[in-house]
Amino acid sequence: MNLEFSGEIWYWKGPAPWYFITVPVDESRDIETTSKLVSYGWGVIPVAVRIAATGWKTALFPEDGKYLVHVRADVRRAERHEVGDTVTVRLVINV
Repeated sequence: MNLEFSGEIWYWKGPAPWYFITVPVDESRDIETTSKLVSYGWGVIPVAVRIAATGWKTALFPEDGKYLVHVRADVRRAERHEVGDTVTVRLVINV
């Protein structure tokens, strides 16, 4: 499954701060249809992600009917993105 969407980078201030992009509702529904085939526990789904020229592997986290894409610090630095920036995300989920 290949998906492309735009989303805003946001900051989660938890015990360990993380940066995320929320997958839009329609794309989240598409992901949900395959989640049982690809999840490796509690709904987490391994994915390959690309923002501009930078790619990495991570996992999608389920949250309130949507999924969250973790955006690592090295990716944000490489692409010069900060909280509030809207970026185009490409996801690949191997089914």
